[in-house]
Amino acid sequence: MFERPQVMAIASALAEHAAARQSAISRNVANADTPGYRAVDIMDFAAAYRTEAEISLRQTRPGHIPPSATGLANAAVETAPSGHLSPNGNSVSLESEMVKAAETRKDHDLALAVYRKSLDILRASIGRR
Repeated sequence: MFERPQVMAIASALAEHAAARQSAISRNVANADTPGYRAVDIMDFAAAYRTEAEISLRQTRPGHIPPSATGLANAAVETAPSGHLSPNGNSVSLESEMVKAAETRKDHDLALAVYRKSLDILRASIGRR
């Protein structure tokens, strides 16, 4: 009967994307000394959302399997560019991984703040506080 507001779906998808990216970053940091390891990263959220919006699925009958809210948790894992290789062939830069981790934390905090404020607006609109 009622669908989840689009802003909440996008905020939820951004939080899932941030979690997936943080997982990739932590794998990179854990393998910083592994010979031959190539750093990986997750596709940018805006690019993943744009791709998902172009290929939108919808449930046409009640018996059909519904599509996920956004499907962005399955964003493509990309191999990071190998600009700086260590002598053992490893492409992980701890400095760049820490910068990515800070950006990811900011994205996650933003998603949670938007979701929380959306819930507050919904509660206020139905007379609850």
